[in-house]
Amino acid sequence: MEGDLHVTRPHGPRRGIDPATVRRFRLTIVEGPQPGRVWESGADRCSLGSHALNDLVLDDETVSRFHCEVRIGKDGAWVKDLDSLNGVVVDGVQVREGALRGGSVLRLGRASVRFDFSAERNKLALSEATRFGSLVGTSVAMRACFARLERAATTDVTVLLEGETGTGKSQAAQAIHQAGARRDKPFLIVDCGAIPANLLESELFGHEKGSFTGAASRRVGAFEEAQGGTVFLDEIGEVPLELQAKLLRVLEERQIRRVGANAHIPVDVRIIAATHRDLRAEVNAGRFRSDLFFRLAVLRITLPSLRERPDDLPAITEQLLASTGADPERLEALRTPEFLTRLQQFAWPGNVRELRNYLERCLVFEDALPLAEEDGQQQDWQASSALTALPYSEARRRAIDDFERHYLQGLLEKHQGKVAQAAAAAQVDRVYFYRLMRRHNLKP
Repeated sequence: MEGDLHVTRPHGPRRGIDPATVRRFRLTIVEGPQPGRVWESGADRCSLGSHALNDLVLDDETVSRFHCEVRIGKDGAWVKDLDSLNGVVVDGVQVREGALRGGSVLRLGRASVRFDFSAERNKLALSEATRFGSLVGTSVAMRACFARLERAATTDVTVLLEGETGTGKSQAAQAIHQAGARRDKPFLIVDCGAIPANLLESELFGHEKGSFTGAASRRVGAFEEAQGGTVFLDEIGEVPLELQAKLLRVLEERQIRRVGANAHIPVDVRIIAATHRDLRAEVNAGRFRSDLFFRLAVLRITLPSLRERPDDLPAITEQLLASTGADPERLEALRTPEFLTRLQQFAWPGNVRELRNYLERCLVFEDALPLAEEDGQQQDWQASSALTALPYSEARRRAIDDFERHYLQGLLEKHQGKVAQAAAAAQVDRVYFYRLMRRHNLKP
């Protein structure tokens, strides 16, 4: 029977197992190119596909460039389809994400690969530190991330930061810069998802006077302005295809050309990029150039979501509360073991950003507000009661901010993140819509 398979994940690691290790596994090609070839894992995950960047390369035209990823952790072994053309079939069942057992056969196009557990275990590279820049965490997942971030800071290679929205990719980029040799030079952020496509090229490369309507003077772009420093390309997955080729030239030749100019200008910058998308799936779909991904993914670092590291919630909460500067008396209710346990049991789809917003609301209303969606009516009642205790102007501002944020989020979700369509539905100018998004720290 075919269809999307969703399996309940087992809970927790077995007793006596070192959490800093993962079980080793091997993949054996059963059908397809090089049958009988065996690949042995050295870490907690691997990717399979026809592109040379994969751990196990299957040179077959029916296999997508980045076909699937196999991951192993305390919840067992899993395979995830990376939006491949022909899908992933596990033991006869097509899956988007499915559990693997010893002896499972993965069919990828015409190729078949058998998955087997090994008796040995692989030790994960963990940092001794529990903090990197403004990021904190003691969990295995976060200390493994810290180890890769520390390695990135000691080199000058291009880094691709991956992870869900709100996991701290911007903070990680800034921390890499501050810990590296370019720390005394500029650190410039270009939010590729919040700048209209027709303006993004000028933002990155600059333009000459008169190169287009409104170009009243020469403008220096981010790559020139950050000379000697770091350019952080946030949401790199939103860059349009026609601009990706010009980014590739920067990565390969360290040269840029202003809009309207003929000469190329050498630049000395480090590039750190971030995305909440899986660029491998974007490559499969033809929305992202494979050669640009190859240049960006010199060092890929994934920032774990909050639900992958609930043990870190108390430390993160304490850091966020301390950053508010609120009186200790106002923070007492938000530091109790009962409150922290509630935080650890919540899914936090918006990760640290959502947690920060929630804690700030609790401080405004001076109470531990409900977390679950089904408590929405109670939240509305509490909000109304708390707002009446504020001056009119302050209460009005906060109510409008809350409305704007939820209205924009709803429109973006309805239109699959397409800002132009969302702005048209709202009957407002697209530039104004982007301005509202920046005000509320929203991404397409």
